[in-house]
Amino acid sequence: MLPNMELNGVKETVATTAPEAPATTSETSAAPLAAARTATTDVLIVGAGPTGLTLAIDLARRGVPALLVEKADRLFPGSRGKGIQPRTLELLDDLGLAETALRAGRDYPRMRDWVGPDGTERGREWDMIERAEPTEREPYANALLLGQARFQELLYAHLKSLGGDVAFSAEVTAVHQDADGVTASLADGRTLRARYLVAGDGGRSGIRRALGIPMEGESVDPKPMLVADLTVTEDAIIDDLNWHVWNGSSDGGAVLCPLPGTPGLFQLIAQYSDENAVPDTSDAGVRRLVAARTAVTEDQITEVHWASDFRPRAALADRFREGRIFLAGDAAHIHSPAGGQGLNTSVQDAYNLGWKLAQVLHRGAPDALLDTYEEERRPIAAGVLGMSTRLHRAAIGGENSQRRAEVRQLGLGYRGGPLSTGRAGALEAGDRAPDGRLPDGRVFDLLRGPHFTLLAFDTPAPALTGDLVRVHELGAYEAYGRGLFLVRPDGYVGWAGEDATGLDDYLASIGAAERP
Repeated sequence: MLPNMELNGVKETVATTAPEAPATTSETSAAPLAAARTATTDVLIVGAGPTGLTLAIDLARRGVPALLVEKADRLFPGSRGKGIQPRTLELLDDLGLAETALRAGRDYPRMRDWVGPDGTERGREWDMIERAEPTEREPYANALLLGQARFQELLYAHLKSLGGDVAFSAEVTAVHQDADGVTASLADGRTLRARYLVAGDGGRSGIRRALGIPMEGESVDPKPMLVADLTVTEDAIIDDLNWHVWNGSSDGGAVLCPLPGTPGLFQLIAQYSDENAVPDTSDAGVRRLVAARTAVTEDQITEVHWASDFRPRAALADRFREGRIFLAGDAAHIHSPAGGQGLNTSVQDAYNLGWKLAQVLHRGAPDALLDTYEEERRPIAAGVLGMSTRLHRAAIGGENSQRRAEVRQLGLGYRGGPLSTGRAGALEAGDRAPDGRLPDGRVFDLLRGPHFTLLAFDTPAPALTGDLVRVHELGAYEAYGRGLFLVRPDGYVGWAGEDATGLDDYLASIGAAERP
């Protein structure tokens, strides 16, 4: 339990994280963190992974002052995740990053089984992920193969282009919140003050533990796994045309998946058959494992970039908000790697939270709007956790574990949620807003940016003032049907109606009322 202290009649929650070795100040941290011992901002984001970087980008494009701190001295160098799902590609489209990501990544390669006594005979090929064709409504139909390390580099570069940055070597060791904001203490003695704090500091979140928020879960598989990024020589038997699989070792299987962007770079995932095995994550240990289980020899591995071991778990935080502190990404939910859901669910958390923070901080929306972050995202995370667990257990049980449409996250939405009101035409509030061709561009072109969008299909649109809600009168389109559709900045229909009755009340509830 956390100690609660009464200070001048205001209850203050004090949480202290378990400090690791004190961080040193790097040159990189000098830009976003001034030399002063105390810095202030609207939003403090802890953790420069995909979640924190996405949130920092979204806040930067909205003009919301934010500070992103990371205890390491650089971005995480490895690829825990490598699949960018179609719904996340739509997020990147909105941020202006989709084309950059598509150029950096590639379609998922087909699986290639290697058999024979020494694992050098080519076996069958198959698709782990069911492939689909793009449509007008869903222009991004398939997952993009892009290593997490490279994905983070793209996000970081985009953040810097917007004037943002990351304060590296800045480890948060304690947080104190009161009625007006949150004070964070750093390992080097500096202090940060923010109106809100978002913890994107991973599955072992020190902030979550310090707040005393339980994270209930279960073991998906008691057998340990090892994941690593490594580079192999050109003369190795494997190529970048396939995702290579070996299942012949009694110690467990191993797969090598090519990672785009760097010649010879592969992600290794190895499953152990012994529950008591202790994976050796040293460079030498990774080389020995690869040589023992695959047809790649030790001397064909030129570099092991990083390695980690884990036991697949599924866990969900009891709550995503504690006062002025929010949990996002792996700090709020931990997934099995099956289905490629963890990274994608995490960045969607940030996408949901960013516009709500902006509405409360800059548009006068009630603080209760921030409660809808947990109300909308926690059920999504719970459902995705169940699906990932099911896919993982199907795979180890020898069942058909091909990833189908559910992993694309295009069917997820907020129907019946606290910010979903009404229905019209073919859609109900809470649905994902479909794309479509228009006489001059696409629907997504109209949605792109930090604004709300009122789409009037074959229906007169009400007059609105200001630039927060952009209004477009359009002809008939089957994906929407006839009616008015208010699309939130994160691409979901918030309000829908056959006419404008109730629109004013909805806009007022989210701090977006701009009627003349």
